[in-house]
Amino acid sequence: MFQPALPIETPRLVLRPFTLDDLTELHAIHSRADVARFLYWEPRDLEQVRTALIDKAATTELTGEGQALVLAVTLRETGDLIGEVVLFWRSAEHRQGEIGYIFHPGHHGRGYATEATREMLRLGFDGLKLHRIVARCDGRNDASTKVMERLGMRKEAHFVENEMVKGEWTDEIVYAMLRGEF
Repeated sequence: MFQPALPIETPRLVLRPFTLDDLTELHAIHSRADVARFLYWEPRDLEQVRTALIDKAATTELTGEGQALVLAVTLRETGDLIGEVVLFWRSAEHRQGEIGYIFHPGHHGRGYATEATREMLRLGFDGLKLHRIVARCDGRNDASTKVMERLGMRKEAHFVENEMVKGEWTDEIVYAMLRGEF
């Protein structure tokens, strides 16, 4: 079992568990077509966001593989919700994990995704004692690959037209980092 000490504070951000009070701000992110563009889901209406939020708020610890810890990313100065980060526990036997992130486009280009996601790598390597953590994105999502590269992750794969997403074949890019590289 792994229960991180929350909230996590960085120089500019606070990573904390989601609460049901985050509904309006999370909807402002998840309802945008430009946010959902490279994700598996379409822009979400309020009820879809509420359902997703209930799931996000329910997990504050990882008790077994297959679980995900999703944290709200807020600005330290204002408390405004600007995105989310996730750590998936993929395999206990092989000590594998995965990270991900979603941010409001109004906050892109400021290094917030890198700052917040670095903390998820730390939780995975130092807290869960993972050996390897991956991150994946749609092959067209150049901004996401830049975040992975700024984190020091290594590009390991470019799968060409390997998934049907929203009615079209898409490429998938996979980056990874080993514990010793963190």
